[in-house]
Amino acid sequence: MAPPVANWSHVPQVAVFSLAWYTDLGPWRFVVFFVVLLLYLFIVGANLLVIVAICSQRSLHEPMYMFLCSLLLNELNGSAGLFPFFLVQLAQDVHTVKAALCSLQIFCLYFYVNVQFYSFAVMSYDRYLAICRPLRYAALMRPRAAALLIFLSWCLPVVAIVTMTTLSATLTYCRHVLERLYCDNYSVVKLSCDDTVVNNVYGLLYTFIVLFGLTLVIIVCYARILRVCFTSLKQRQKALSTCTPHLASLFNFSLGCFLEIIQSRLNMAAVPRWLRVVLSLYFVTFQPLFNPLLFGLNLSKIRALQINKNIKCLFFNLDKFLSRFGLGLV
Repeated sequence: MAPPVANWSHVPQVAVFSLAWYTDLGPWRFVVFFVVLLLYLFIVGANLLVIVAICSQRSLHEPMYMFLCSLLLNELNGSAGLFPFFLVQLAQDVHTVKAALCSLQIFCLYFYVNVQFYSFAVMSYDRYLAICRPLRYAALMRPRAAALLIFLSWCLPVVAIVTMTTLSATLTYCRHVLERLYCDNYSVVKLSCDDTVVNNVYGLLYTFIVLFGLTLVIIVCYARILRVCFTSLKQRQKALSTCTPHLASLFNFSLGCFLEIIQSRLNMAAVPRWLRVVLSLYFVTFQPLFNPLLFGLNLSKIRALQINKNIKCLFFNLDKFLSRFGLGLV
């Protein structure tokens, strides 16, 4: 005998979700709030510092740095999708979020993830042309071509994520407890009492066709770069200096996404709550914290620019101090 089908027609539509992972921190709540606020300010400042350095120096107006600037701008977008919301929740006693605001946060975070993947694919293709096709690089990767790739890496995800969030927003929700710190599409869809086959099929198709396709582009580009490195010492040095930060950033981001997928798909009840919180925040916290330091310290032109600025600042302050005693350097 078939099991009875639940009838949710009498259940009112849920307009507010409760976030179950927040607990009462007592007096520590303000300490955590202050630490998270400082972390967010540091992320914004570090990313803006590298972006301003790239935009203000004509020597850095090259495709590689244009793609890096786009990557860091997207990390500011991802941070803005989480940190203000997280700070508001820490400041409140009741941890709820309206369905409309939840959809907005889902759009921001998934848009961030998708633009990152597109950006990594574009950056790997750029490095492939620079290292494996150096004589044709200037002709193939002109500023207009670089601008078009950046435009596509931002616009194509908009269509995909708007479709996804629209499909989720049209569902009827009969449960309201969200076992998360923030909204994510998979957890929200699980609260629906409607048939979610369309949502699941769309998510699987997009993942396999687009995200796996971008991953294949990245793997092929770096495989060809690796092959060239074994045949040319000069190209090997160029690859190590420019590709190492890309690969480290890609690995860090992929690890964060993998941890997030594991969190949402598997039963993590046996894992301590604090560890689940750290794993959940990893992909949108450590990536924008990691990349400005990684690229700023490893790409020679940016590093040289920062060192030059620091030296100028040091001599300016030293001259200002000594001039008080009539011993100015100039």
